[in-house]
Amino acid sequence: MAPWDLEALFGQAAAGFLYLLIGFAFGFIIESAGFGDARRLAAQFYWRNLAVLKVMLTAILVAMVLIFWSTALGWLDYDEVWVNPTYLAPGILGGLTMGAGFVLGGFCPGTSLVGAATLKLDAIWFLAGAAVGILGFGETVELFSDFWHATHLGRLTLQDWLGLPTGVLVLGLVVLGIIGLWAAERLRRWLYGGLDED
Repeated sequence: MAPWDLEALFGQAAAGFLYLLIGFAFGFIIESAGFGDARRLAAQFYWRNLAVLKVMLTAILVAMVLIFWSTALGWLDYDEVWVNPTYLAPGILGGLTMGAGFVLGGFCPGTSLVGAATLKLDAIWFLAGAAVGILGFGETVELFSDFWHATHLGRLTLQDWLGLPTGVLVLGLVVLGIIGLWAAERLRRWLYGGLDED
């Protein structure tokens, strides 16, 4: 039953090579889709090009369905899947900070790595800024550790928070996602007169 310990199955070197291949494939697909271009990424915030929103939301919904379907069939032990612990207040602040950086710089951390790998100067500068921010955070986190730990909620998932059966939640999120994608596209067409996405 998944998840499997690839290092135990194949050894550390082979598992590391597999991780490298997965990362390379992910980066190749991101770049091939044009998501290594800051102009295309930033266009989603102006509702001009919603390709990133469509791809990401679709990927999230498909992954969610596959995870819980695999769990229901006994192929996956969901309790062994790593879920980041919830730190509510710093998570909200971090999300707003990253969102502002995404709007200003046109990259998120993953797409900046892809852009830097293809030698885009704006991506390289963005990645350098992210590295400085990470180092700065690491060196100063003790100054605001009370804020960091004040809203620690542990492993908190939507089904735990809402108290809904998993199947009901998954179906509801899929329906909401489809409605959201439809509404976003209708708004984009209304704002830009039905023009096709660039």
